[in-house]
Amino acid sequence: MPSLKDLRNRIDSVKSTKKITQAMKMVAASKLKKAQILAEKGRSYSKGLDEIVGDLVSSVDEQSHPLLGMGSRKGDSALIIAVSSDKGLCGGLNSNIAKSVRKKIRELENIRKSISLVCVGKKGFDLLSNLNKNLFDLNLKHMPIGDMDYRATEDLGNIILKNFYDHKFDECFLFYNYFKSVISQEVKIETLIPYSKTNTNDNIEESNDKYYEYEPDEEEVLSKILPKNFIVQMYKSILESRASEQGARMTAMDNATRNAGDMIDNLSLKYNRQRQAIITKELIEIISGAEAL
Repeated sequence: MPSLKDLRNRIDSVKSTKKITQAMKMVAASKLKKAQILAEKGRSYSKGLDEIVGDLVSSVDEQSHPLLGMGSRKGDSALIIAVSSDKGLCGGLNSNIAKSVRKKIRELENIRKSISLVCVGKKGFDLLSNLNKNLFDLNLKHMPIGDMDYRATEDLGNIILKNFYDHKFDECFLFYNYFKSVISQEVKIETLIPYSKTNTNDNIEESNDKYYEYEPDEEEVLSKILPKNFIVQMYKSILESRASEQGARMTAMDNATRNAGDMIDNLSLKYNRQRQAIITKELIEIISGAEAL
């Protein structure tokens, strides 16, 4: 049984931890508002751009651009982009991404596809770095998500597209956390390459009442806008992941604060009971000694 001193030290330690989790919850809450606004704006922009691409794709041949179909490619290699966070203490946010990526890698390996992996966010790289080192053969090990503004995302996207044009891979899958609410984040998997007509059915149905005119012609506009859309979808996933990180951290720190409060109550109860037992024992000894006299 721990002594009173040990219990006091444990209570003080848990109280200190509770102050830290409360502070982290407040910091996450303050960052969440800005991250959520940026994610919602990025979501609207990427959806609008995707609608235009869907309209263009429906009116051109798949062979008109390398990003639209396999063409003469064998389809035996794939690139996975995993977007996570740089810091932990955000529940199962990063482990869920790693779990989904591992599952996809097993599926692709079962059909004998070679795989390359790019990690945006340090935690995702840490969780996936124990996989086959050949997965990182594009020399793009990981990029801190905190440094990924639009310009940095554009640079990364252009490097990935160059590798695609150089036939380093034939397909590209994007994994990220979609921000639904403070208490709910969902792992999303999107196929960025090839961009096929089957990916745009929903957008086409939603935009039937819209009419676009393209100059000079659809194919030339598509050749410019498809790489742009690839980068925008990547940047959208980064904004969603940032908002998801702050929401998950806020929830995790709130739960940790509540658990610390419950632990303090339980330890205080044990402390008071043990102290009362010691006082009772001392009183019994005093009374017994007085009666003996």
